[in-house]
Amino acid sequence: MTGPLTDAAALRGHYGPIAPLAARKVLARLDAHCRAFIARSPFLVLATADGAGNSDASPRGDAPGFVGVLDDATLLLPDRPGNNRVDSYGNIVAHPGVGLLFFVPGVNETLRVNGTARVITDAAQLAPFAAHGKPPVGGLLIAVREAFFHCGKALIRSALWDPAAQIERRTFPSLGRIIAEQTRAVEPDVADVEIERGYRERLY
Repeated sequence: MTGPLTDAAALRGHYGPIAPLAARKVLARLDAHCRAFIARSPFLVLATADGAGNSDASPRGDAPGFVGVLDDATLLLPDRPGNNRVDSYGNIVAHPGVGLLFFVPGVNETLRVNGTARVITDAAQLAPFAAHGKPPVGGLLIAVREAFFHCGKALIRSALWDPAAQIERRTFPSLGRIIAEQTRAVEPDVADVEIERGYRERLY
């Protein structure tokens, strides 16, 4: 039985060389295509890790273009109201490296952006990123290190944008029921009511 791959040489030996085009497509700055994709993106996944290497991935979403492109090497990702866990921000304070994966509904390709981030709270800097009249209380100023488009194989295989692939929502428990069963701290109906109120009243 073959053991796990534990070093870079063994990994490369198992998978073989990088395809030449895949190696050349990585940019050090955002070009017009990257900027246009970000402007159309209503959703991304933010990956972070703390100083000990503990990793986390967090969804972020708002109207298309909610992420600001300040220049071809700088992004501003505004924060929106949540549950104040601030896992991502805590990681960034300890270790500034971040990875972002941008999605555009209907497009199978995604955009990957890697760089370093700082947590900012300056009101003047954040004011242009207000939503529904409410400015964010914080945000991430991200220095781009590399950016490149990722092929659509994963989204094609998953049929992510195919309406026929969507499940009937009632076939999976509500978040309130899940939290109630996991925590034993609240009744499912009470949790569901509070979550729905948050969706209606505390998105912004």
